[in-house]
Amino acid sequence: MNWLQNLFFGTGVAHSILILALVIASGIALAKVKFKGITLGATWILFTGIIASHFGMVLDTEVAHFVKEFGLILFIYSIGMQMGPGFFASFRKGGVKMNSLAVMLVALTVTVTLIIQSVTDTPMGTMIGVMSGAVTNTPGLGAAQQAFSGDSETVSIMASAYAVAYPLGAVGVILTILLLKKVLKVDADEEGARLKDAEKDEDTARMMSIVVANSAIFGKTIYDLDHLIGRHFVISRIRHADGTVEIPTSRSILREGDLMLAVTSHSNFESIAAFVGHQVELDRVDWDNFDNNNLVSAQVLVTKPSVNGCTLGELNIRAQYDISITRVHRAGLDLVATPDIILQIGDNLTVVGNQASVDKAAKFFGNS
Repeated sequence: MNWLQNLFFGTGVAHSILILALVIASGIALAKVKFKGITLGATWILFTGIIASHFGMVLDTEVAHFVKEFGLILFIYSIGMQMGPGFFASFRKGGVKMNSLAVMLVALTVTVTLIIQSVTDTPMGTMIGVMSGAVTNTPGLGAAQQAFSGDSETVSIMASAYAVAYPLGAVGVILTILLLKKVLKVDADEEGARLKDAEKDEDTARMMSIVVANSAIFGKTIYDLDHLIGRHFVISRIRHADGTVEIPTSRSILREGDLMLAVTSHSNFESIAAFVGHQVELDRVDWDNFDNNNLVSAQVLVTKPSVNGCTLGELNIRAQYDISITRVHRAGLDLVATPDIILQIGDNLTVVGNQASVDKAAKFFGNS
């Protein structure tokens, strides 16, 4: 049985990797357990790590150092890749206010930490660990440990203080929110409905099917319609009276009875429908059944740096690849693919066209 004991309580690289795998797997499994709809998520990995360490499962020093540094790098890199493309664009919608509040929060946290350290005469290393754990700031702990890398004892104290404070920080926030919800008598369903309505701002894209019934636009092109309405919209497909379906261009002519699949913003939805004719209830599946020219709808990811910062109008995609870009999905929002929209790395484009054209467009945008 010595081999079993050495496997879990021994030393070495293989032992360390096994312990890490067990701790991570156990934490992920526990993260799926909910109590009254609440779960601590990835925080369970920290808890299982503390428990494993308590029972004598330790890691090789070099392996622990590598995993800590490499994990922190991956964590920061992933967040940067996810949020970086839309970071500066977010400043247009409350970004400055949110960042100002974040700076104030950091300043307040540091101030409180210094006051407590001065009053209690607690070692600064311990207070830094407590501060990082209390606000669940793992990158902050990593930066602090890097700054004290020459003092192994202080680095160890930081980690211990962080491990003690982190669970209280995570659970404390949850309990505080539940308490405020009860005291203020917050209705979660009602608040969810309000949030959903608030997200339907003027930039949020909506899809609708419209029958051309306004005699004033019979024989007009989509270019003419755009100037007559004066509102942003994209026509994804047109189904003519003879049953043919086409991807329209600005020169496509509108005829009585044509069925259009249009994408526009929430604020323009009713105005465009009323001007063109009347809306009919058709979903994406119905349009897929209409398509008789092997048209497909696909998601294409913008990953080429050369495309970043260009507008759709500059790229002239429709003319080059005979496709239609109807929506731009960015940071959880569907935006109307207007000619003046500026593309960013990480944008997810909804593209409509035949398979060959879509493949060419995907190669142009990167789609990596």
